[in-house]
Amino acid sequence: MELRQLRYFVTVAEELNFGRAAERLRIAGPSLSQQIKALERDLKVQLFDRDRRSVALTAAGSALLPRAHALIAQADELRRHARGLSSSVPVRIGCVQWCPTDWAERAAGVAQLRVDTWVMPSHTQAKRVAEGSLDLAICRVDQADLDMLGLDARLVGADRLYALSIGPDSSPVAAQELTVLIDSDEDSWSSWNRFAEQFAREAGARLVRVDDGGVTGSTFFDHVRRLRRPVLNNPKGQNDATPADMVRRVVTDPVPMWTWSLVWRRDEPNPMVHAVIGEFTTGVDSAVLNQPGAWLPRGDPHLPNSEEVTDP
Repeated sequence: MELRQLRYFVTVAEELNFGRAAERLRIAGPSLSQQIKALERDLKVQLFDRDRRSVALTAAGSALLPRAHALIAQADELRRHARGLSSSVPVRIGCVQWCPTDWAERAAGVAQLRVDTWVMPSHTQAKRVAEGSLDLAICRVDQADLDMLGLDARLVGADRLYALSIGPDSSPVAAQELTVLIDSDEDSWSSWNRFAEQFAREAGARLVRVDDGGVTGSTFFDHVRRLRRPVLNNPKGQNDATPADMVRRVVTDPVPMWTWSLVWRRDEPNPMVHAVIGEFTTGVDSAVLNQPGAWLPRGDPHLPNSEEVTDP
């Protein structure tokens, strides 16, 4: 029996779905299933009842779960102690909308993690890091924001934005054919408005201002129906279900990319914070930002192979 197999068991027990558990663990589904079967052979018990439609813990699995949690916690504390990082003070992290599905597991071996329950706009979360109420935040920032607030950033993820339109036509749509919504509420939508305004200006898209929070959610869908044109989605709705009367369409010429940064204070002295930064950013693939036609706003700290461009 291996510790990683216990982690796999706990994750499947939490999700009760092998596909979601594999995504959290960043391993292939068949590999996860094989590891669970190997653990069951070693323990000589069946841990899950599973068929094509459902997964459930057996009585033996339910009995093992709290002990597996305890063993994993002890092992993580031992690792932190061995690395000189043992502390009862957790690393505080906030987010906007996007976050790694497996961040608790990735941080467990280096630090205790406290995920802040206030899901706030990007510019607000960045300011909270600068002011010290958070140690880390996952948000969208420009290089100018980082310099003003005294923060550093690394890439942790990127979304390729798409368009929504009414009807059956799901063919790619050129950016100049889009409508892009911005919201009058700058306190809530400052980061999005800056991104959207620059994209619309450079791509030749039509810019429409709303004042009802309708850049995402059900009100956004109402605007798509009213406008009868392809409308660029907001990253907050990136994974929302598409209404039955709409289709998603790939945007081309250019391809709008929204980056997610992990930000921290430049003078951060806590080694646990830096350890978490390493766990979250090692191996992040930025190749998607180098794809032909990819568009990032000027000032994005992750612009590939270029320096920040300033307005003349």
